[in-house]
Amino acid sequence: MATYDVLIVGGGLVGCASAWHLARTGASVLLSEKGELNRLASGQNAGSLHFQLEHRLIEHGDAMAEQFAQIIPLSKLAADLWGNLEQDLGEDLEVVMKGGIMAALTEEEVILLEKKFQMENKHGMETQLLSPSEARNIAPYLTDKILAAAYFPREGHANPRLVTPAFARAAGHEGAHIRTNGEVISIAREHGHWTVRLKNNSDGSIEDITADTVLNAAGAWAGRNAQMANIHLPVFPVPLMMNVTERTDPLMPHLLQRAGARLSMKQVGAGNLLIGGGWSSRFRYHDGRPDPTQRPELIQENVIQNLALAAELVPEVSTLHLLRCWTGVVGITADQLPLLGEVPGFPGYYVATGGSGFTLGPVYARLMAELITSGRTDYDISLYSPARFDHINSFMTGR
Repeated sequence: MATYDVLIVGGGLVGCASAWHLARTGASVLLSEKGELNRLASGQNAGSLHFQLEHRLIEHGDAMAEQFAQIIPLSKLAADLWGNLEQDLGEDLEVVMKGGIMAALTEEEVILLEKKFQMENKHGMETQLLSPSEARNIAPYLTDKILAAAYFPREGHANPRLVTPAFARAAGHEGAHIRTNGEVISIAREHGHWTVRLKNNSDGSIEDITADTVLNAAGAWAGRNAQMANIHLPVFPVPLMMNVTERTDPLMPHLLQRAGARLSMKQVGAGNLLIGGGWSSRFRYHDGRPDPTQRPELIQENVIQNLALAAELVPEVSTLHLLRCWTGVVGITADQLPLLGEVPGFPGYYVATGGSGFTLGPVYARLMAELITSGRTDYDISLYSPARFDHINSFMTGR
């Protein structure tokens, strides 16, 4: 039976980046992905690098916003890591960090923006608050209805189709074993190790392995995977959608968001505009139940509303044709914060998921590698520990 220091479950950004960091320390690593690498959320998202507090994190009152503001140190570290990532991996990832703008078009949104600005600066993020003229001087394509804007100079975007494969290649070069079509079908804690059964989804063959440590990086499926180890994790799959326009001349070099509405927008190198911001799609049903394993279906009204918000903020959007839409599934936790660390009562079982998985994925990976290999991290991540949900595992065996 093959033995590894670490088994990583999930071949998305967090899994592949964790494999790279861990393999660089000399750990023997097996990454097992039930399908193909980067097939799900890590490759289906729009590639935004949004380090400012998003609309969804500031819309539920001051107390909740202050709690979410505690993620800012991770965002600052993420900005540093993304700025050096192409050099670190030696590959072109189409990383563009020319700044991000969050706009306010109503008085209510100005109030939200000012509160967000204060919280970010309190936690060391040097966001700038701009007047309408200052905002349009930086971004002349914005509507003249803008009342205020927040600007962070290091926001941007990267190509999600390139990032995860680059991490996987780098991990392989460091000695990590990367296995696709390898599905975990059972896992148990035995004699101080984890015994794991893997099924090859290509030929149906079965292999048993042991690992000192398991890192659950299965994204939206982290909860399902944890159940095999008799662990409950409150991670829920959520169906979302994105829109992409036809190509146009260079228009917006920035990442755009809106303070009081679900909108994010950027222009990629080919000239297309990617428009999203957390609008839902709809799960398809199988045997009378929502089936997150199928690609979700679009909700037409949500497409229309999303595009209307985009055209309101950037009037030139109204002249462009919608090229296509796509849907995908992301994983969120019960409190929308990341879930990072070892599960109490289950020695050697770690999880890294939730939050802004693409933006913060390289940070999650670095921190998990530090925690697994040394038992500590340079940044305090106690706020994101699975221990905050320990009450739902208090009656589970394996503790």
